[in-house]
Amino acid sequence: MKKLLLSIIILALAVFGAGCSGTTDGKENVKVKLGISGTDTRIWDFVAKKAEKEGIEIEIVKFSDYVAPNTALAEGELDVNAFQTVAYFDVFIKEHKLDLVPIATTVLAPMGIYSDKYKDVKDIPQGAKIALPNDTSNQGRALLLLQEAGLVKLADDFDPNGSYDQIVENPKKLEIVPVVPAQTPRVMADVAASVINNGIAVDAGLTPLKDAIYHESETATPYINIIATREEDKDNKTLKRIAELYQEDDTAEFIEKEYKGNMIPTFVPLSKIGW
Repeated sequence: MKKLLLSIIILALAVFGAGCSGTTDGKENVKVKLGISGTDTRIWDFVAKKAEKEGIEIEIVKFSDYVAPNTALAEGELDVNAFQTVAYFDVFIKEHKLDLVPIATTVLAPMGIYSDKYKDVKDIPQGAKIALPNDTSNQGRALLLLQEAGLVKLADDFDPNGSYDQIVENPKKLEIVPVVPAQTPRVMADVAASVINNGIAVDAGLTPLKDAIYHESETATPYINIIATREEDKDNKTLKRIAELYQEDDTAEFIEKEYKGNMIPTFVPLSKIGW
Protein backbone atom coordinates (compact mmCIF):
# COMPACT_ATOMS: atom_id res chain seq x y z
CA MET A 1 0.00 0.00 0.00
CA LYS A 2 2.81 2.37 0.90
CA LYS A 3 4.55 1.64 -2.40
CA LEU A 4 1.33 2.34 -4.29
CA LEU A 5 0.83 5.63 -2.43
CA LEU A 6 4.44 6.66 -3.11
CA SER A 7 4.01 5.88 -6.81
CA ILE A 8 0.85 7.99 -6.98
CA ILE A 9 2.63 10.93 -5.29
CA ILE A 10 5.61 10.70 -7.66
CA LEU A 11 3.30 10.53 -10.68
CA ALA A 12 1.30 13.51 -9.45
CA LEU A 13 4.46 15.58 -8.93
CA ALA A 14 5.70 14.64 -12.39
CA VAL A 15 2.42 15.71 -14.01
CA PHE A 16 2.35 18.93 -11.97
CA GLY A 17 5.96 19.74 -12.91
CA ALA A 18 5.37 19.16 -16.63
CA GLY A 19 2.30 21.38 -16.52
CA CYS A 20 4.22 24.30 -15.00
CA SER A 21 7.51 24.06 -16.86
CA GLY A 22 7.72 26.02 -20.10
CA THR A 23 4.03 26.96 -20.33
CA THR A 24 2.12 30.22 -20.58
CA ASP A 25 -1.67 30.17 -20.25
CA GLY A 26 -1.61 26.45 -20.85
CA LYS A 27 0.48 26.78 -24.03
CA GLU A 28 4.00 25.43 -24.35
CA ASN A 29 6.66 28.15 -24.48
CA VAL A 30 9.05 28.32 -27.41
CA LYS A 31 12.64 28.97 -26.31
CA VAL A 32 14.98 30.98 -28.52
CA LYS A 33 18.70 31.51 -27.91
CA LEU A 34 19.87 34.95 -29.04
CA GLY A 35 23.55 35.87 -29.25
CA ILE A 36 24.87 39.41 -28.77
CA SER A 37 28.32 40.95 -28.40
CA GLY A 38 28.94 42.96 -25.24
CA THR A 39 26.84 43.44 -22.14
CA ASP A 40 24.18 45.95 -23.18
CA THR A 41 20.89 44.04 -23.24
CA ARG A 42 18.45 46.93 -22.79
CA ILE A 43 16.72 46.71 -26.16
CA TRP A 44 16.51 42.94 -26.12
CA ASP A 45 15.23 42.91 -22.55
CA PHE A 46 12.42 45.16 -23.76
CA VAL A 47 11.66 42.92 -26.75
CA ALA A 48 11.92 39.78 -24.61
CA LYS A 49 9.17 41.03 -22.29
CA LYS A 50 6.87 41.48 -25.26
CA ALA A 51 7.79 38.08 -26.64
CA GLU A 52 7.16 36.41 -23.30
CA LYS A 53 3.50 37.47 -23.47
CA GLU A 54 3.24 35.48 -26.69
CA GLY A 55 4.86 32.35 -25.29
CA ILE A 56 8.32 33.05 -26.68
CA GLU A 57 11.16 32.84 -24.17
CA ILE A 58 14.30 34.67 -25.37
CA GLU A 59 17.54 33.62 -23.70
CA ILE A 60 20.23 36.25 -24.27
CA VAL A 61 23.73 34.80 -24.65
CA LYS A 62 26.55 37.35 -24.32
CA PHE A 63 29.86 37.14 -26.19
CA SER A 64 32.95 39.29 -25.79
CA ASP A 65 33.98 39.35 -29.46
CA TYR A 66 32.59 39.66 -32.99
CA VAL A 67 33.51 36.16 -34.18
CA ALA A 68 31.95 33.71 -31.73
CA PRO A 69 28.32 34.89 -32.16
CA ASN A 70 28.43 33.96 -35.85
CA THR A 71 30.27 30.66 -35.47
CA ALA A 72 27.96 29.67 -32.59
CA LEU A 73 24.95 30.46 -34.78
CA ALA A 74 26.32 28.45 -37.70
CA GLU A 75 27.01 25.48 -35.39
CA GLY A 76 23.47 25.51 -34.00
CA GLU A 77 24.36 26.75 -30.51
CA LEU A 78 22.20 29.83 -31.12
CA ASP A 79 18.93 30.36 -32.98
CA VAL A 80 19.63 33.99 -33.93
CA ASN A 81 22.17 36.71 -33.26
CA ALA A 82 22.00 40.50 -33.28
CA PHE A 83 25.26 42.40 -32.96
CA GLN A 84 26.71 43.25 -36.38
CA THR A 85 26.44 45.62 -39.30
CA VAL A 86 25.55 44.55 -42.82
CA ALA A 87 29.10 45.28 -44.02
CA TYR A 88 30.72 43.12 -41.34
CA PHE A 89 28.20 40.32 -41.84
CA ASP A 90 28.63 40.19 -45.62
CA VAL A 91 32.42 39.94 -45.37
CA PHE A 92 32.36 37.46 -42.48
CA ILE A 93 30.02 34.91 -44.03
CA LYS A 94 31.90 35.07 -47.33
CA GLU A 95 35.30 34.55 -45.71
CA HIS A 96 34.05 31.75 -43.45
CA LYS A 97 31.64 30.20 -45.97
CA LEU A 98 28.66 30.25 -43.58
CA ASP A 99 25.02 29.75 -44.58
CA LEU A 100 23.68 32.65 -42.54
CA VAL A 101 21.14 35.25 -43.63
CA PRO A 102 19.66 38.47 -42.19
CA ILE A 103 15.98 38.40 -41.30
CA ALA A 104 15.53 42.01 -40.17
CA THR A 105 17.29 45.32 -39.62
CA THR A 106 17.49 46.88 -36.16
CA VAL A 107 19.46 50.05 -35.44
CA LEU A 108 22.09 52.38 -36.80
CA ALA A 109 24.78 53.51 -34.38
CA PRO A 110 25.68 56.66 -36.35
CA MET A 111 29.24 57.70 -36.99
CA GLY A 112 29.63 61.47 -36.89
CA ILE A 113 31.85 64.36 -37.91
CA TYR A 114 32.64 66.49 -34.85
CA SER A 115 34.34 69.87 -34.57
CA ASP A 116 35.32 72.29 -31.83
CA LYS A 117 35.74 75.05 -34.42
CA TYR A 118 32.92 74.81 -36.97
CA LYS A 119 29.15 74.42 -36.77
CA ASP A 120 28.65 73.14 -40.32
CA VAL A 121 30.72 71.00 -42.69
CA LYS A 122 30.34 73.77 -45.28
CA ASP A 123 32.39 76.03 -43.02
CA ILE A 124 35.45 73.76 -43.08
CA PRO A 125 38.13 75.78 -44.94
CA GLN A 126 40.58 74.95 -47.71
CA GLY A 127 43.53 72.81 -46.64
CA ALA A 128 41.99 71.92 -43.29
CA LYS A 129 42.98 68.78 -41.40
CA ILE A 130 40.37 66.05 -40.92
CA ALA A 131 41.12 63.24 -38.48
CA LEU A 132 39.63 59.83 -39.06
CA PRO A 133 40.10 56.37 -37.51
CA ASN A 134 42.93 54.34 -39.04
CA ASP A 135 41.51 50.84 -38.56
CA THR A 136 40.12 49.03 -41.60
CA SER A 137 36.54 48.64 -40.42
CA ASN A 138 36.11 52.32 -39.51
CA GLN A 139 38.32 54.01 -42.11
CA GLY A 140 36.18 53.11 -45.12
CA ARG A 141 33.06 54.05 -43.23
CA ALA A 142 34.55 57.43 -42.29
CA LEU A 143 35.45 58.15 -45.91
CA LEU A 144 31.94 57.32 -47.08
CA LEU A 145 30.64 59.73 -44.45
CA LEU A 146 32.97 62.47 -45.75
CA GLN A 147 31.61 61.80 -49.24
CA GLU A 148 28.02 61.93 -48.01
CA ALA A 149 28.83 65.26 -46.37
CA GLY A 150 30.07 66.58 -49.72
CA LEU A 151 33.71 66.99 -48.66
CA VAL A 152 35.31 64.38 -50.95
CA LYS A 153 34.43 62.05 -53.81
CA LEU A 154 35.48 58.40 -53.78
CA ALA A 155 36.18 55.96 -56.59
CA ASP A 156 33.11 54.31 -58.10
CA ASP A 157 34.36 50.88 -57.04
CA PHE A 158 35.01 51.98 -53.44
CA ASP A 159 33.89 49.34 -50.95
CA PRO A 160 33.00 49.79 -47.26
CA ASN A 161 36.49 48.64 -46.22
CA GLY A 162 38.36 50.93 -48.65
CA SER A 163 41.14 53.37 -47.75
CA TYR A 164 41.80 57.08 -48.29
CA ASP A 165 44.00 56.50 -51.33
CA GLN A 166 40.70 55.96 -53.21
CA ILE A 167 39.70 59.61 -52.87
CA VAL A 168 39.37 60.81 -56.48
CA GLU A 169 38.17 64.35 -55.80
CA ASN A 170 39.17 66.58 -52.89
CA PRO A 171 38.04 70.12 -53.87
CA LYS A 172 39.06 71.71 -50.58
CA LYS A 173 42.43 69.89 -50.59
CA LEU A 174 41.68 68.55 -47.14
CA GLU A 175 44.53 66.83 -45.31
CA ILE A 176 43.40 63.42 -44.05
CA VAL A 177 44.99 62.56 -40.71
CA PRO A 178 44.57 58.87 -39.77
CA VAL A 179 44.72 58.28 -36.02
CA VAL A 180 44.04 55.43 -33.62
CA PRO A 181 40.23 55.26 -33.18
CA ALA A 182 40.37 55.96 -29.44
CA GLN A 183 42.30 59.18 -30.15
CA THR A 184 39.74 60.69 -32.54
CA PRO A 185 37.96 62.73 -29.82
CA ARG A 186 41.24 63.82 -28.25
CA VAL A 187 42.69 65.35 -31.42
CA MET A 188 39.70 67.62 -32.05
CA ALA A 189 41.64 70.64 -30.74
CA ASP A 190 44.35 70.05 -33.35
CA VAL A 191 42.17 69.53 -36.45
CA ALA A 192 39.26 71.22 -38.19
CA ALA A 193 37.07 68.17 -37.64
CA SER A 194 37.31 64.58 -36.51
CA VAL A 195 35.30 61.58 -37.67
CA ILE A 196 34.40 59.55 -34.59
CA ASN A 197 32.94 56.09 -34.21
CA ASN A 198 29.64 55.98 -32.29
CA GLY A 199 30.87 53.99 -29.30
CA ILE A 200 33.98 56.11 -28.86
CA ALA A 201 31.95 59.32 -29.22
CA VAL A 202 29.52 58.17 -26.53
CA ASP A 203 32.42 57.27 -24.21
CA ALA A 204 33.77 60.78 -24.78
CA GLY A 205 30.44 62.32 -23.76
CA LEU A 206 29.35 63.19 -27.31
CA THR A 207 25.90 62.55 -28.80
CA PRO A 208 25.71 62.18 -32.59
CA LEU A 209 22.33 63.84 -33.07
CA LYS A 210 23.24 66.77 -30.82
CA ASP A 211 26.98 67.33 -31.07
CA ALA A 212 28.00 66.13 -34.54
CA ILE A 213 28.09 68.71 -37.33
CA TYR A 214 27.17 65.85 -39.66
CA HIS A 215 26.23 62.24 -39.01
CA GLU A 216 25.09 59.10 -40.79
CA SER A 217 21.45 58.64 -41.68
CA GLU A 218 19.42 55.67 -42.88
CA THR A 219 21.23 55.99 -46.21
CA ALA A 220 24.30 54.44 -44.55
CA THR A 221 22.91 50.99 -45.37
CA PRO A 222 26.19 49.03 -44.99
CA TYR A 223 26.28 50.04 -41.33
CA ILE A 224 22.75 49.20 -40.30
CA ASN A 225 22.70 46.41 -37.72
CA ILE A 226 20.80 43.19 -38.37
CA ILE A 227 19.22 40.12 -36.84
CA ALA A 228 20.70 37.00 -38.47
CA THR A 229 19.89 33.31 -38.49
CA ARG A 230 20.77 30.18 -40.46
CA GLU A 231 19.53 29.94 -44.05
CA GLU A 232 17.39 26.93 -43.14
CA ASP A 233 15.56 28.94 -40.46
CA LYS A 234 14.93 32.17 -42.35
CA ASP A 235 11.19 31.43 -42.61
CA ASN A 236 10.79 30.19 -39.04
CA LYS A 237 7.57 31.76 -37.73
CA THR A 238 8.90 32.30 -34.20
CA LEU A 239 12.06 34.04 -35.40
CA LYS A 240 10.07 36.18 -37.82
CA ARG A 241 7.73 37.14 -35.00
CA ILE A 242 10.68 38.21 -32.85
CA ALA A 243 11.86 40.40 -35.73
CA GLU A 244 8.38 41.92 -35.98
CA LEU A 245 8.32 42.65 -32.24
CA TYR A 246 11.67 44.39 -32.56
CA GLN A 247 10.41 46.55 -35.41
CA GLU A 248 7.23 47.72 -33.69
CA ASP A 249 6.70 51.41 -32.91
CA ASP A 250 6.97 50.98 -29.15
CA THR A 251 10.43 49.41 -29.54
CA ALA A 252 11.53 52.37 -31.68
CA GLU A 253 10.21 54.78 -29.06
CA PHE A 254 12.07 52.89 -26.33
CA ILE A 255 15.34 53.02 -28.29
CA GLU A 256 15.02 56.75 -28.98
CA LYS A 257 14.25 57.52 -25.34
CA GLU A 258 16.75 55.13 -23.78
CA TYR A 259 19.73 55.99 -26.00
CA LYS A 260 19.02 59.71 -26.51
CA GLY A 261 20.08 59.71 -30.15
CA ASN A 262 23.08 57.40 -29.82
CA MET A 263 21.09 54.64 -31.53
CA ILE A 264 18.67 55.26 -34.39
CA PRO A 265 15.91 52.67 -34.97
CA THR A 266 16.34 51.74 -38.62
CA PHE A 267 13.70 49.33 -39.85
CA VAL A 268 14.13 48.95 -43.60
CA PRO A 269 13.34 46.11 -46.03
CA LEU A 270 16.08 43.54 -46.54
CA SER A 271 16.18 44.49 -50.22
CA LYS A 272 17.61 47.87 -49.19
CA ILE A 273 20.64 46.20 -47.61
CA GLY A 274 21.27 43.96 -50.60
CA TRP A 275 19.34 40.87 -49.50
